[in-house]
Amino acid sequence: MYTASIHIVTYNSSEYIDDCLNAVIMQSYPINQIIIIDNASKDNTLEKLQKWSDRIHLVINTKNNGFAGGHNQALRMTETDFCLILNPDVVLDKDYVLKTIEALENTPQAGSATGKLLFKADPKHIDSTGLIINKARRAFDRGAHETSDLFQLPEEVFGVSGAAAMYSRKMINDISLDSEFFDEDFFAYKEDVDVAWRAQLLGWKALYEPSAIAYHERGWKEGGRSSKPLFVRRLSYINRYKMMVKNDTVPAMLKHIVPLFIYECLSLAYSLLREPRLLGAWADFFRNYSDLRKKRQSIRSKQKVSANELIKWFRS
Repeated sequence: MYTASIHIVTYNSSEYIDDCLNAVIMQSYPINQIIIIDNASKDNTLEKLQKWSDRIHLVINTKNNGFAGGHNQALRMTETDFCLILNPDVVLDKDYVLKTIEALENTPQAGSATGKLLFKADPKHIDSTGLIINKARRAFDRGAHETSDLFQLPEEVFGVSGAAAMYSRKMINDISLDSEFFDEDFFAYKEDVDVAWRAQLLGWKALYEPSAIAYHERGWKEGGRSSKPLFVRRLSYINRYKMMVKNDTVPAMLKHIVPLFIYECLSLAYSLLREPRLLGAWADFFRNYSDLRKKRQSIRSKQKVSANELIKWFRS
């Protein structure tokens, strides 16, 4: 039997962590390790985690290392065949790990899998059935807000949401750059899209398995842009450009030049007129630009899938 670990990064997660861990320990598939990285929570998350000390391995950071940094820490602590990257506000159905691992077992060229994520507050509607990306390089959760009776068949997808993502160790090792699976230049937001894009370039498939069910609280996402802190909006804005520098190809960009140009014009106009403080994120982009270029070169040196083969994933 393949070994499996579950990795959770917490940051002020006291409201959700008990429900999350109750579902984790009820999994029908044996879990070899449960790793929790706490990113310097200021609420009573640590107090709640102490109750689970006999079931989890807890690492307490003195600062917030972000989603990417926290999960990279956890990945370095395990050697299991499969790793479930799990948000603390997600509750798994008991067969989630089993079903996603079975999907990957049956498709050796696949390195990631997701189930059907439903809104915890409204389980009749879908949160995510994987990731999609459009011709303007904007990523979305596939099936978001559609009714839960849809998407009933297993299928290949562009990538999987980092909220409940099962990854194979083989893929983790193959696509990591300088020992980083998730790019720590991203800190948080779109790092799962970046992984999905990189994995596609390096020949790894992603799967959707509808029999694996989970429930996602989703935090402030449903409150709209105004409810998000400025640093979150900046990360979401600039990380799109970071992943384009790393992963995009000139032939693909030329093929989609019209939607890209239209979106960039609209985005710039919106930023200048409505959110000029977003543009401060470019300072971080240019600080990291040389590193982004090096990562691009590393990806290109291992690329197995042509630009033409990837075109199918860019939706209208």
